[in-house]
Amino acid sequence: MISLNNVTKKFDDKTATYELNFKINEGEIFGLLGENGAGKTTTLRMLATMLKPTSGNITVCGFDTVKQDSKVRENIGIMFGGETGLYDRLTAKENIEYFGMLYDMDKNKLDEQIKKISKILEMDEYIDKRVANFSKGMKQKVAFARTIIHNPKVLLLDEPTSGLDVTAAVQVHEFIKSCKKDGRTVVFSSHTMSEVEKLCDRVAIIHKGKLIDLDTLDNLRVKYNEENLEKLFTDLIKGGNE
Repeated sequence: MISLNNVTKKFDDKTATYELNFKINEGEIFGLLGENGAGKTTTLRMLATMLKPTSGNITVCGFDTVKQDSKVRENIGIMFGGETGLYDRLTAKENIEYFGMLYDMDKNKLDEQIKKISKILEMDEYIDKRVANFSKGMKQKVAFARTIIHNPKVLLLDEPTSGLDVTAAVQVHEFIKSCKKDGRTVVFSSHTMSEVEKLCDRVAIIHKGKLIDLDTLDNLRVKYNEENLEKLFTDLIKGGNE
């Protein structure tokens, strides 16, 4: 589904990622863990075709992110940094419609998708209201609806629960789980270990642009003889600093 092969990304004299090699399976919820500046967002932006690798290559759904970037974009949905990027003067429905039209969706199919997603995300009460006065959690739901309106196979989410209250965060978690049930692949970064434990099939731990380890949480616990995920993570990062 997704493959990174010796992926290095440099910005002038700074190396953001260094020879990343890993694969992400279809229908998997895959977590990227690391401190700020570890290279998580850079990796997600390369998967999204927003950045080109300095060396190495990435394929998403069988398409090269550089040579076949338009094909990649047809198959992905993106939401970065908790930014919703919504138009305040438009209703929730109009915001979603706008992005569906950018993907040349048939009007009937688009209306059908909006009704379906609105029901799943429990947005019916405010789907026809302007988003200007929405809470952050409500805006986040609209942003998720926009992200999946074109029925992408892959979702790329950079800290999707950033700044949300507990209730809104739980709703986002349920949404991510529903995407997995639909067979979508979800790749997301997070600093919240409880969130990672709750959602991820596997995680990649990245430190200073390098892949430290990649496995299921259960296997990592056994490997490092540590049940506490936060301690496991911090111990690995300390080791990476040595």
